[in-house]
Amino acid sequence: MKHLLIAACAVSTLAVAAPGDTPQDYTHVLPLTAATRQGVLQVRLPKEVYLRSRSAMLDDVRVFDASGKPLAFALRSPPQETRLSHRDLPLAVFPLMSKGGPASQLDLDVNTSTDGRLLSVKVKPDASDNAAHPARLSALVMDLGKAADEQPLITALRFTLPPDQSDYSAQVWLEVSGDMKRWETVGAAELNWLVNREAQTLVNDRLDFAPRAFRYARLSWRAGTPLQFATITAEQPVRTDTPPASEQILLSPTAGKQPEDLVYTVPVAIAPDKAGLQFREANVVLAGQLGIYRDMPPRHVGQPGWRFDPVLNSTFYRITQGEQVRASGDLDVAPVHAPQWVLRTARPATVQPQLHLSWQPGTLVLLGNGNGPYQLAVGRERATPAASSIEQVAPGFSEAELQKLEYASVGPARQQAGSEARDQAADVEAASAAQRRLLLLWGVLLLGVAVLGFMVWRLIRSSRS
Repeated sequence: MKHLLIAACAVSTLAVAAPGDTPQDYTHVLPLTAATRQGVLQVRLPKEVYLRSRSAMLDDVRVFDASGKPLAFALRSPPQETRLSHRDLPLAVFPLMSKGGPASQLDLDVNTSTDGRLLSVKVKPDASDNAAHPARLSALVMDLGKAADEQPLITALRFTLPPDQSDYSAQVWLEVSGDMKRWETVGAAELNWLVNREAQTLVNDRLDFAPRAFRYARLSWRAGTPLQFATITAEQPVRTDTPPASEQILLSPTAGKQPEDLVYTVPVAIAPDKAGLQFREANVVLAGQLGIYRDMPPRHVGQPGWRFDPVLNSTFYRITQGEQVRASGDLDVAPVHAPQWVLRTARPATVQPQLHLSWQPGTLVLLGNGNGPYQLAVGRERATPAASSIEQVAPGFSEAELQKLEYASVGPARQQAGSEARDQAADVEAASAAQRRLLLLWGVLLLGVAVLGFMVWRLIRSSRS
């Protein structure tokens, strides 16, 4: 009897041997091309992959080389693109005229407003000054014009020559301060405007330094002739995070499970992060909920085996006023995989709006260790996951290196001849195999019952004798 139970358990877990994994087993293939031959490439998954996939988690995505050999790959969410730029902040410049001595030793007469803005900066006259020696430019004092709680980080100063001057060369030093009393040296630079015989100009007009927040600055000369620049501009670094480009789809409705419902069929691989409605009518306002049907066991007889789960509640509209069209935009939603999205209104809608969904496609990182050209395959029922971890595809690569990987371009999708028939045949074979396993299991169980009955009959007979 023990061996019989073991056999029954083994039969219940039998599975049909999976067919080979080749490009012909998938409904669609997309060619991949790269400008250079790299060991690791990345591919931005196109919209066609999400439309043709049979798996919510893209388990049926594969990469094959020219000989049909599967290649290792990893799926990852695309990172935000970071772009560094700068904002120009003009400086108020005050020249310091003196008859000699370093700028740090000059006795200044400073006039400021209530908010700290410089109104004038002058060198105090000295009674011993000789009028025969005229004052000359010795330094430039600059005011950023920002209060202490508003002072931005500055990374560079940029200089512009006066209109009547084309060449110049000097070594300058920069000091910064927050109160015009304590000064700190932050940088130095060689400024050059050199013009050759062909009227070509070589320019070095920047003074770069580590990011600093300050209110006042002082520029002095260590070599070269002091010059009253036309303008001095401070550069504030600006970091802009741009989300990855999104894909979009527009769906038409069908009747739902209730009169006030409109249903939109969504490809299973799409988990939108934005949703909205688009109207064909010129003037319409529609209040409703967007959500999904969720299967659930009924608690009582006669109750439906599903429920409506709302995802967002809003008023959608499209109004034409004069020549201007006002329309409700897409709203953020929590990404969810659902075969159907539902629009529910208070009463049956008289309009048929289209559902607009947006999502961010993933990135595929592949190990190019096969013979090109490569091809991306998708579309197979009950495919097992084949994606590896990023550490197994690109070990030792930092996040910055992964972002700089060369992108392989994706060609148009091509449907495989007979792929749908193969899928249907596989479905029939799987159903037949499941039925055979069930019949075999029942046969083993019935045999076990017969054996038990025979053993009970023998025990009863022996006890009577």
